[in-house]
Amino acid sequence: MKKLVLPALLSLVLAACSSTGTDTASQVEDRSAGAGVTTVTAGGTSGSGIAALTDPNNILSKRSVFFDFDSYIIKSEAKPLVEAHARFLVQNPQMKMLIQGNTDERGSREYNLALGQKRADVVKQALLLLGAKEAQIESVSLGEEKPRCDDASEACYAENRRGDMLYSGEF
Repeated sequence: MKKLVLPALLSLVLAACSSTGTDTASQVEDRSAGAGVTTVTAGGTSGSGIAALTDPNNILSKRSVFFDFDSYIIKSEAKPLVEAHARFLVQNPQMKMLIQGNTDERGSREYNLALGQKRADVVKQALLLLGAKEAQIESVSLGEEKPRCDDASEACYAENRRGDMLYSGEF
């Protein structure tokens, strides 16, 4: 009986706390001026046809948020990148994003999976706070399973401590 009551109470609390979108006091401030992000609309279903996402001169072509060792705090230098992707998601509500949390090889498998999830979740939460919708974003942990670099050096470890943002058609 206890196993059924707790989830029911939790769902009631979450339903009571959910936003209906009609609260004007909690709207996200528009910081689009001067950020270098243009309004883009999805032309096809593949996501790869959206020019801004693949244009190397556009901030949206950068898809990784890097983290310090044993940390899941978004660095100040990554905030403009997260803000640009949030604006893109707000302007393109049909787009979906998958955030993959990654770690370096140090630490146990369980620890790395948990840390990777925290990294993916913190990027997701930042995007949601900036106006993206919950239905647009999914976060998963890959732990140490998808390294960008295989050398046993600090520079290589730093490349592997990241959250990768992938759009529809890329995952």
